[in-house]
Amino acid sequence: MCGAVEGGLSLDGVNVAKEAVVQGQVTRGGEPVGNAYVRLLDRTGEFTAEVPTSATGHFRFFAGDGEWTLRTLAPKADVVDRKVLAQTGQVAEVAIAI
Repeated sequence: MCGAVEGGLSLDGVNVAKEAVVQGQVTRGGEPVGNAYVRLLDRTGEFTAEVPTSATGHFRFFAGDGEWTLRTLAPKADVVDRKVLAQTGQVAEVAIAI
């Protein structure tokens, strides 16, 4: 996972024109949630990847084009599923409140 910067994840070094980027931040009560886990599930619900959130609650995936589900797991929180559409050349920014 790339390091988090103030205001979001830096796209330095990422050729967005050739990538489908899905990234965002996990928060609770408006505060970032570090050490949560975000899973990337394909359109059939199959597990594809998982990353921990950074100390600032950020995460990033490089995904294939199409519809995905982000499943967020954190202590003392219900599981949160969010649908997201990944497209080459675009950055899908997702805010997840738990």
